[in-house]
Amino acid sequence: MTTPSPASPSPAASSPAQEAFSRSVPVRLWEDGFALDPYRYYAALRAQGPIGWAELAPGVPAYIVTDRRAALELLHDTETFSHDPRPWEATVADDAPILGMMRWRPNALFSDGAAHVRYRTTLIDVFELVEPYDLRARVHRAVDLLVGRVGPKGEADLVADFARPMMALVFNDLFGMPDSDGDRLNEGLGTMMEGGPRAAEGEAQYAAYVLDLIAAKAERPGDDLPSRLLDHPAGLTPEEVTWQVFLTLGAGYEPTANLLSNALSRILGNPAFYSTLTSGARPVMDAVVEVLHHETPLANYGIYYARAPVAFHDVWIRDAVPVVVSYGALGHFAEQEHGADRHPGDASHLSWGAGPHACPVKRHTLLLVTEAIERLTQWLPDLEPVLPRDRLSWRPGPFHRSLTALPVRFRPRSPDQPGEPT
Repeated sequence: MTTPSPASPSPAASSPAQEAFSRSVPVRLWEDGFALDPYRYYAALRAQGPIGWAELAPGVPAYIVTDRRAALELLHDTETFSHDPRPWEATVADDAPILGMMRWRPNALFSDGAAHVRYRTTLIDVFELVEPYDLRARVHRAVDLLVGRVGPKGEADLVADFARPMMALVFNDLFGMPDSDGDRLNEGLGTMMEGGPRAAEGEAQYAAYVLDLIAAKAERPGDDLPSRLLDHPAGLTPEEVTWQVFLTLGAGYEPTANLLSNALSRILGNPAFYSTLTSGARPVMDAVVEVLHHETPLANYGIYYARAPVAFHDVWIRDAVPVVVSYGALGHFAEQEHGADRHPGDASHLSWGAGPHACPVKRHTLLLVTEAIERLTQWLPDLEPVLPRDRLSWRPGPFHRSLTALPVRFRPRSPDQPGEPT
């Protein structure tokens, strides 16, 4: 496979910025070092200008947007840029490890124009039927169940024992699947997300899970999201519903689990923060906003493609090469630029995206994460990290910021003890 090079002659090739860009060595976001210290990689990308040159996998190049103004222009410019990856897919090997995260499917993420509006509208409509009190009750049920498992032990891994099974319980509940199917969902999605040598295996496992889910709902509809999609007035085909669920379940489960565990790690890594949280003096939302700036769960996943070669912020962008918004870099540099002057609730991180493809379920995600943290810390108010924060390890992969483990200890507690949270 021939790697496209931004150094080829183009209308923008004569500018100093483009000449500097063309000499840049691709920043390898697939390396293990990216998980260890992403900020060093973001600095190398920013040194190239508003748009950096990188590899998402060996031999798979991409333009990476690290400048807020450039990102906002990209996210809103539907005439110049498309979400449809099929021209790019034709240029990569069939066994490329990141295909599971980037290949075209008929759903809201990979469509433009009227098709995108149709798909997105169905998602907004079915999630609007999930009332806040109902979602809160589902979260409380899941937390109580998980605390019942780990509470008497006095120790836990808040990734493997809480954040990930928590999402499996809540999302299986919302999508009408039994609690026992959580392991299938967890394993398939996690493996696909890492984009490593087992990514295709994870994609197949997750796809099988979704196909089984849609088949079950087509036969026995219920009060759940897939059944509502199958019955939506937009008249989605079973295939379209399958890929809508593939997107929604994946985009909801994995990033939300990482947002939850990353927020818990920041809270527990700051004793002063934790004490104000458990006393009620400081809202959980502050920690969530900090994560969206420093360790946003989808670090590099705003993926677009130029409809035709174009000069963009002094860089000649080729078609069929991904143009990726680095939400991780944007949040990091926003924090550097504003620091203590940044308002705690600002959105300079852009983690929810912007423009037509902005996250349609931001409200549900924030409610789920904040309720989970509040409920957990009510049950176990004396959580103590086993490791200092700088010794925690992170899962590899170019797209996400995801903890491998978050070990904690606490005074053993059973859910049936007096003083149950209300």
